Amino acid sequence: MEEKPDEKQGNAVAVAQAAPPTSKPAALTVEEKQTRRRLVYISLGALVIVVALIAAAIFLLQQSTDTTGKVRDVFIIFMALESLVIGAALVILIIQLSILINLLQNEIKPILNSTNETVNTLRGTAVFLSDNLAEPIMKLNEYLAGLKKLVDLFRMGRK
Repeated sequence: MEEKPDEKQGNAVAVAQAAPPTSKPAALTVEEKQTRRRLVYISLGALVIVVALIAAAIFLLQQSTDTTGKVRDVFIIFMALESLVIGAALVILIIQLSILINLLQNEIKPILNSTNETVNTLRGTAVFLSDNLAEPIMKLNEYLAGLKKLVDLFRMGRK
C-alpha cells in the first residue's frame, strides 16, 4: 500500500493553514486608548509647566537685586506653606495608619482566630470520620475481597 506524496503534502498544508497564529497582538480597548491619551496630555502639560518655571526663574534672576530679593522672599514663603501642608498630610497619614492597625488588631485578628478554630475543628472531624468510618469500611472491603478470592479458589478446584 503506497501513499501518494501529494496527499501527505496536502494534509500538511491543510494542518498548517488550520492552525491559528499563536502570537496575535491584542487590540487596545477604547478605555485603554483614552487612558493613554490622558497620560500623554498630563505628561506634556507637566513638561510645559517645568519649562515655563525654568524660563521664569532665568528671567527673574537677570533682574535687579530688589526684584530677585522679592522673588526669593515669595519663594521662601511658598516653601514654608508647602512644608505646613506636607506636615498636615503626614499627621493625617499617621492617624490613618493608627486606625488601620486598630482595625487589624480588633476586627481582623478575631476573625482570623475564629477561622483558624473552624479549620482545626474541621480537621478533627475529618480525622474522626477517617478513623471511625472510612478505615472500618476499607478493612471490611479487604476482608470481603479476601473471602471472595478464597471462594473463587474453591470454585476453581471443583471445575
